[in-house]
Amino acid sequence: MLCIKSYCEANFSISQTWVDEGISPCFYFTLVPTTLLTVAFFLGTIHYILYQKYGTTMEPKFIPRSRIYILQQALSALLLTQFVGGMVWRAASGGLLPGYVVLYGCFSTLGWAWAIAVLTMERRRALLMDRTRGHSTALLMFYGVAFSAENLAFISWYSPHWWWRLDDSQQQVQFALWLIRYIATGLLFFIGLKAPGLPRKPYMLLINEDERDIENDRQSLLGRTEENQSTWQGFRKKVLLLVPYMWPQGNILLQLLVIFCLGLLGAERAINVFVPIYYKNIVNDLTNGSSWQTLAKTVCLYVLLKFMQGGGAGSSGFVSNVRSFLWIRVQQYTNRVVQVRLFSHLHSLSLRWHLGRKTGEVLRSIDRGTASINSLLSYIVFSIFPTIADIVISIIYFITNFNAWFGLIVFVCMSLYLTLTIIITEWRTKYRRDMNQQDNNAKSKAVDSLLNFETVKYYNAESYEVSRFEDAILKYQVSEWKTQASLAFLNQTQNLLIGSGLLAGSLLCAYFVTERKFQVGDFVLFGTYIIQLYTPLNWFGTYYRMIQNSFIDMESMFKLFEEEEEVKDDINAGSLYFKQGKVEFKNVFFSYTSGKEILRDISFTVLPGQTVALVGPSGSGKSTIMRLLFRFYDVQGGCITIDGQDISKVNQTSLRAHIGVVPQDTVLFNDTIQNNIRYGRITATDQEVEEAALAADIHDKIMAFPEGYETQVGERGLKLSGGEKQRVAIARTLLKAPQIILLDEATSALDTQTERNIQASLAKVCANRTTVVVAHRLSTIIGADQILVISEGQIAERGRHEELLLKRGLYADMWMQQQQAQDSDSDRGSRVVVLHSSLLLP
Repeated sequence: MLCIKSYCEANFSISQTWVDEGISPCFYFTLVPTTLLTVAFFLGTIHYILYQKYGTTMEPKFIPRSRIYILQQALSALLLTQFVGGMVWRAASGGLLPGYVVLYGCFSTLGWAWAIAVLTMERRRALLMDRTRGHSTALLMFYGVAFSAENLAFISWYSPHWWWRLDDSQQQVQFALWLIRYIATGLLFFIGLKAPGLPRKPYMLLINEDERDIENDRQSLLGRTEENQSTWQGFRKKVLLLVPYMWPQGNILLQLLVIFCLGLLGAERAINVFVPIYYKNIVNDLTNGSSWQTLAKTVCLYVLLKFMQGGGAGSSGFVSNVRSFLWIRVQQYTNRVVQVRLFSHLHSLSLRWHLGRKTGEVLRSIDRGTASINSLLSYIVFSIFPTIADIVISIIYFITNFNAWFGLIVFVCMSLYLTLTIIITEWRTKYRRDMNQQDNNAKSKAVDSLLNFETVKYYNAESYEVSRFEDAILKYQVSEWKTQASLAFLNQTQNLLIGSGLLAGSLLCAYFVTERKFQVGDFVLFGTYIIQLYTPLNWFGTYYRMIQNSFIDMESMFKLFEEEEEVKDDINAGSLYFKQGKVEFKNVFFSYTSGKEILRDISFTVLPGQTVALVGPSGSGKSTIMRLLFRFYDVQGGCITIDGQDISKVNQTSLRAHIGVVPQDTVLFNDTIQNNIRYGRITATDQEVEEAALAADIHDKIMAFPEGYETQVGERGLKLSGGEKQRVAIARTLLKAPQIILLDEATSALDTQTERNIQASLAKVCANRTTVVVAHRLSTIIGADQILVISEGQIAERGRHEELLLKRGLYADMWMQQQQAQDSDSDRGSRVVVLHSSLLLP
């Protein structure tokens, strides 16, 4: 039977707060449950009424399924159970219970039951306000107070009335119950910051998105970006993507360097503890009148430790410099691997993606993303973890060697500092992200304008382009001002917390010195240690901001990594076994976008060594057939075979090795003519390059240039004429020596004489090779073995030139129109010549 002897234990009173170097258990276990119950019932009731009156029941499809939420419920239930179980155990073990134990058990049980009710209600109902997101203030405050209350027990570390000594079974059980409470409340507090069981967006926004299927306003090339989403969202996925770069696989030397650098990092932590201790010893030796030998030895050790430590922030000491020097190789490895992998991934993406990309935005994303990875690894490994370790070590040191109040001051100050830093920095995220977006826009406009320099000149649009760029810069500067202003606010908040903690600790330490409980050296130690601790802590905000900025900068790069390869090789895809070069299209269907077919039931055969020409109006699908054969896209129906092998079943590298392309618009690298031709076969010698240029009838033209084959062609080959670029492309294809040739309107934009010269060069390329030609001028494909007339994605006619003219169909109409146009051009040219001659007569 439960029997309550008195409210407090014998010889104690509720008015006694501090007893035997610790908080009175009677006072503590009265204050904590009362505070918890007040928070739970006062704030929780207001919260409950608001949700019932102004909230609405959420539809199940909007409620996320989360195992972490289940863990939240389980931890809350565990705490509820242990409060009841602890009270029952105390009653069963002794029979007589102090009143505060009953109050603690009952009030805590009621408080946690109310917290579970609020947690459940938040998951089922939502306030119809856009800003509602995550747990309520009431629940988060309840978790925070509960976790803080369990941390207060550390103040009573030396008190015999608490469980720290584990002298008997009662203290051991109490310690076990406290350990359960400490871990559970800590987990609940940190899990509560994420609110895993609640939607990540306001409920009204979810409803609107569901009803209207709206796209996020902030749409970019690289994907949608949530303006208010946390940069830590998807943290696990981002870290897993970085893990392969953190550990240099296959390089034992770099792995040893990583381990050695981590060892140096641990040595720095130990040095940071001993520096203020030896400084204290110097002061005490001076005040106590110690011998010169002892004093000199202490000073030398102090100077040696200070030399190893440096300025105290871990930035200029011997150990830190050695670590930074050795880490260079690891950093270079990471940077190289990331850039190479991303560059390779971009080349593996489909033509569809590259046609829609914004080059300036992609390049900025790559530059910032790869640079941010090195910053991220450096800040996390060598700044954040060491700073947290220094804080933990300092709290333990002050509790052990000074007083529990010093540990509490450091703990409270550090906790507030870190918490406010994280909260304010998360709030600043949207400004930094918007600044990046505006920066991308400005650079994208600049790159697009410079790439289209000739177009700008054609239309006298220089002032318009400058105005657009200036507007983009102004928008960027607005975002930049918000970013810098919020940074100044964060810095002032951090300075206020640091100053408050230093003031409280210094006053307390000075008081103990005046009471002769501490020596002067202890005051010096505290001031030195706390300032030494605040130095990296002051940088913690910067580290956290830089980490967050790195995540923001990497978002675009991660989206590039997430771009799916549209055309993929099968897992067991083999190489193309080329025999004769027979190409077949069998009932091919294809569309770029759903609902609009470009090709419908296309079937034809190109025999080895034959030339097949594709003609038809613009947009009929001619170039699409070429792209499908080169496998820029995969067909959506039917198949394409080469020598009976489905090209979708062979790897792309082997397929494209047998195909040469002379495109309509030849784009050259900003390099020499020689290197542009050699691109057809990288291993070709200079003599082979010149032979290819001779075959393409451009060798003499190249030799007429002052620098010959070393002539720079300019960006995209703009320094060369259209005919010269086409011949370079032909020479490049000749050097590749493919068995299948694709000509995509290679001479459509050239004058008649240049076209005839290039046609002669093309005849050399196509001799005894399977050739597919897309032609605009029908006169260029009269000799084709087969002509296919493409109309609205289907083959309307097929046959040789003479056969198609006799059919008097689409091809004959096209032929007549082109002949009439040529005759009209000839007549106009004659009239111009006559008029010019008449003007010359006297």
